[in-house]
Amino acid sequence: MTGDIGARLETLLGPGHWLTNPGDMAPYLVERRGLFHGAALGVARPGNTDEVAALVRLCAENGLSVVPQGGNTGLVGGAVPLDSARAVVVSTERLTRIRAVDPANFTLTAEAGCILASLQEAAAKVDRLFPLSLAAEGSCRIGGNLSTNAGGLNVLRYGTARDLTLGLEVVLADGRVWDGLTGLRKDNTGYDLRDLFIGAEGTLGIITAAVLKLFPAPKSMETALIALPDVASAVDILARARQASGDCVTACELMGRIGLELAIAHMPRCRDPFTAPHPWYLLLEVSSPGAGDLRGGVEAMLAEAMEAGLAADAVLAGSSEQRQALWRLRESIPEAQTREGASIKHDVAVATGRVPELIDRVTAAVKAAAPGIRPVPFGHIGDGNIHFNLTQPKDADGAAFLERWEAMNRIVHDIVADMGGSISAEHGIGRLKRDELARTKSPVALDLMRRIKIALDPAGTMNPGKVIG
Repeated sequence: MTGDIGARLETLLGPGHWLTNPGDMAPYLVERRGLFHGAALGVARPGNTDEVAALVRLCAENGLSVVPQGGNTGLVGGAVPLDSARAVVVSTERLTRIRAVDPANFTLTAEAGCILASLQEAAAKVDRLFPLSLAAEGSCRIGGNLSTNAGGLNVLRYGTARDLTLGLEVVLADGRVWDGLTGLRKDNTGYDLRDLFIGAEGTLGIITAAVLKLFPAPKSMETALIALPDVASAVDILARARQASGDCVTACELMGRIGLELAIAHMPRCRDPFTAPHPWYLLLEVSSPGAGDLRGGVEAMLAEAMEAGLAADAVLAGSSEQRQALWRLRESIPEAQTREGASIKHDVAVATGRVPELIDRVTAAVKAAAPGIRPVPFGHIGDGNIHFNLTQPKDADGAAFLERWEAMNRIVHDIVADMGGSISAEHGIGRLKRDELARTKSPVALDLMRRIKIALDPAGTMNPGKVIG
C-alpha cells in the first residue's frame, strides 16, 4: 500500500516534488531548535491548491496523517510530524503566487507559501503597507503565520495575523476546498469560518491562500529609545505616547538592562547609546501616513515624561541608520541569549497594565526556585506580550538547566493563568505547550475545541498530536 501511495503521489506532484530520500527529507522532520524530531512516509511539495486537495484525499482514503509545513520557523514543534512514519509532510514552499493586489480595496491575495517579506515588498510597490513583521520574516511563510495567528512587532497598531485577514482558501481533511477568498469587510452571512482556521496550526485544514489587509504606507516615522527607572514607567509613557500622537504608536518594545548587556556582549554592531546604565528601556516607534510634525510631538512627550520622573534619558533617531541601530539592540536579544548559554523560553501575555506585576512576580518565583537564574524579560509591552526567557546561571551546566524546562514552565504559566493571561501569545501551542494548554485552559473551552476538531477532522488525520492532541 505504501509503495502504491508513493507512486500515485509522485505522479500527481511531478518529478522532484515527492521526497523520500532520507537526506532530502531531513530538514522537514526537525524543529529549528532541535527540540522535536519526527518521521514521515515522505514530503509532498504541491504546486497548487488542486494538488493539495488531491493528495489530502489520497491520504484520507488510506488513513495517513497530513502535517502542513510552511517555513518551519516555528518554536513549538507544530510543523514537525510525530515519530510514526504513517504521515505525509505537506510543504507549501511551492505555493508562492501573489494572485492579486488591489490598491483600491487595500487588499492583497497570496498563496500560503509566500515569504512574509515578499508580501511586504509587494505592498510597498503600490504604496501600501502590509504590517505583519517579525524576526523570521525573511524565511517564514504566510500560511504558517496565519496558522499560528502570528503577532510580531506591530500588533499594537494593526493587530495580529487574524486581524489582518479578510478571507481564506482552505483544503479540508476530506480533500474538499473551502473557497472563502473574499475581500469584503462586512459579511454577516452566518458563522465566520475564517476564524476557525487561523490559529488552528493545521489541525483543522490546510490554508492554501488568503486575502490580506493593506494599509496606507507611512510617510513619517520617529523612533526613540527611552531609559526608564522601572517597568511601570513604560506603561505610563505608552499611554502618553498614544494620546499625544493620536494613537499612531506603531511599536512599543520593553527591554531590561540584562537583555541590552547580552546584546552588546555577543552581537556585532550593538552599542549602548547611553553614557550610564539604566534598569529598563523602552523602544518606541510612532508612524503616520501623513506628513505632520511627529518629531515635535514625540519630543514634547519625552520632555514631559522626564519632568514627571518617568524617563531618565532618551535617544531619538535622526536617520534610518540610527533607527536600525536602535532596533538592532532589541532584535539581537534572542540570539545573544543563545550565545550566552541555555535558555528556557516563555511567550506569555497579560493585560498591558499588569505587565509590571507579571515581571515582579515571575522574577521572584524563578529566582527562589533556581538561585543564580537570570530572567531576561523583553518584548511587546504595547499588547502585553512578554517573552519571559530564563538564561542559565553563570558557569552552570546548560543541559542540566534545560532539564528544568517543565518545572520553570509550570511556575511561569501558573502565575500567568492566575493573572488571567495567555501561555502562548504568538508562537502557538504545537507539541511543546499541548499539555500546558490542557492544564491551564478552562474545561469548557477545551471541550468546545475538541468538538470542533471532531466535526472538521473526524478521523484525526490533520496534524495529529498538536494543540489538543
